[in-house]
Amino acid sequence: PPAPLLLLRRRCRRTVYASGMNANEHHSRSIGRTIIAVLVMVVAVWFLLHFLIGFVVWLATIAVIVLAVVAVIWALRVLL
Repeated sequence: PPAPLLLLRRRCRRTVYASGMNANEHHSRSIGRTIIAVLVMVVAVWFLLHFLIGFVVWLATIAVIVLAVVAVIWALRVLL
């Protein structure tokens, strides 16, 4: 954009803060709320890892079955 428009845009920018973003405010956390949040995170991570491990085991099982079938077909072709 031309230089005058760029200067105009810079002058029109304003910083708008939400009412809760005052730098002087002190936010205290409840211990109970923090513990519940940590427990929720632990349970969620446990479920995700459980699902991920199950999925990897399923993929490995499929791969082993496919390799076994290929091995049997190869052995039959060699022997017959």
